[in-house]
Amino acid sequence: MSGIRETPSVWDGRNWTALIDDIIEGRWTHPQTGQPAEVPYDRVVIAESLDGTEADLVDAMKLGERLAVVADEATFAALGSRVERALAGRNVSVILLDHPHADMAHIAVLRERLSGFDGAIAVGSGTINDLVKYVVAEDGRPYCVFGTAASMNGYTSSTASITLESGLKVSLPSIAPRGFFADLSVAAAAPRPLAAAGFGDCLARSVAQIDWWISHRLLATEYHQVPYIIQEADERELNARAFGIAAGDVEAIGYLYRVLTLCGLGIAFTGVSHHGSMGEHQISHYIDCFAGDRHPGTLHGQQVGVASLTMARLQQQILSAETPPMVEPTRVDEADMVRRMGPAIAAQCLKEYRNKALDQAGADRLNARMREIWPELRRECAVFAIPADQMERMLRQAGGATTAAELGVPGDFYREAVLRCREMRNRFSVLDIADDAGLLAGFAAKER
Repeated sequence: MSGIRETPSVWDGRNWTALIDDIIEGRWTHPQTGQPAEVPYDRVVIAESLDGTEADLVDAMKLGERLAVVADEATFAALGSRVERALAGRNVSVILLDHPHADMAHIAVLRERLSGFDGAIAVGSGTINDLVKYVVAEDGRPYCVFGTAASMNGYTSSTASITLESGLKVSLPSIAPRGFFADLSVAAAAPRPLAAAGFGDCLARSVAQIDWWISHRLLATEYHQVPYIIQEADERELNARAFGIAAGDVEAIGYLYRVLTLCGLGIAFTGVSHHGSMGEHQISHYIDCFAGDRHPGTLHGQQVGVASLTMARLQQQILSAETPPMVEPTRVDEADMVRRMGPAIAAQCLKEYRNKALDQAGADRLNARMREIWPELRRECAVFAIPADQMERMLRQAGGATTAAELGVPGDFYREAVLRCREMRNRFSVLDIADDAGLLAGFAAKER
C-alpha cells in the first residue's frame, strides 16, 4: 500500500496558490509516473481581495469580444456588480438568473440567453458555475468563474452536476473554466451555511478514501493515491481551523478554498472523482433526487457532511470486527425501485445497480477475498480514518448540521436514503458490503 506522503507546505503567508500554481504550470509531477498533470485551465487566483484586479484577470483569459456576466440576485450583489463595474467600457452584458436550479429547464433558458456571446463570466458557486459550464461546453466557448462562496469543490472540475428531466441528478461532461478566481473577503462574508457545506464536502475525504480503497483491495477496481497526496497537508491545516469556518475567519476560508481546489485538481491526475465522492455522496444524491416536498432546501455539501458521519460510523462498525462480514447475492427488487423512484429513474439506476450486483459466484469470491486479507485491510483503512466522533466535533465547530434532524430531513426518509442509495450508482462501497451481509437495515434504523 502506498501511504499518504508528505507534501511541501501549504501556505507561506503570501501566496494562497502555492502548490496549485505548480500543478497548473506543470512543475509538480505525479510521484509514481513522474509525469505532470494536464490541467484544462490557465489560472487559479485566491486572494484576500480581488478588488481592482477583476478586469485584468478577465482580459488575461481571452474569452472573446462579446461577454456575458452570469449571476443570480444574491451573487450579483456579493460580487457580480463589482465585476460589471470593473469591465465598464467593454462589450459586456449582465444575465441575471431568477432563483436558478441546475436542471435541464434552466439550461434551456440560459442557452437561449447566452446565444451570440463569445464567452461567459460566471459569478457564483455551485448552481451558477454548473449551468454556465454546461451551456458553453456545448459549442466550446470559454468561460471563467468568480467564486462567491467556498461551498463546493466543483469550481475546477470539467463536469457539471445536473438534474435530468427524469429527476435524476448526474454528473455530465462539460468544460473546466479557463480561470477560477476566489476573493476571500467575499467568501468570508457569505452566509455561514455555505462555508459549512464546503467543509462538509472536504470532511468526506476520510470515508471516501476508505470506500475506494476497500473497493480496490476486494474487487481490484482502480485506485489513485495522488489526490490525497496533494491535499493532505492542507487538510490538516483546515481541520485545525474548523472554528474559523463558522466565524468567517479569512485564513480558515483560505484553507477551505485550497482543499476544495486541490480536490478538484486531483481529477486532472485520475480522470475520476472517486477520491472525494463515494458512499457519502450517494446518500446526499438520494436525498436530492427523491425527497421531493420533504427536501429542506439544504445544500449538497451540508448533506454530505451528515452522510459522512453516517458512513464513518458504518465503516467503524464493519472494520472493528476481527472477522469479516459474509455477503450473500445482491437482492435487486425492481418493483420496489420503480415504486420509489418512478419508471424512468428506476430504469437508469437498475443499469448501474446490476453492474455491481453480486451473484452467488461473485459473493463467494468476495467472501474468500475478505477472509484472505481482512486483518491487513483493517490496518490499512485505519491509516485513512478520522474517528466519527472527531469528525462530528469538527463539523459542529464549522457550523454544519450533524444529524438528519438538524438538516430538516425527515428521519424515516434519511434512513431510506442510507439503505437504498447504493442502487443509484455503480461505485462499490461499504454500503454494498453491509447490505449484502444483512447488516445495513439494522444500522440504518439507528440513524437520526
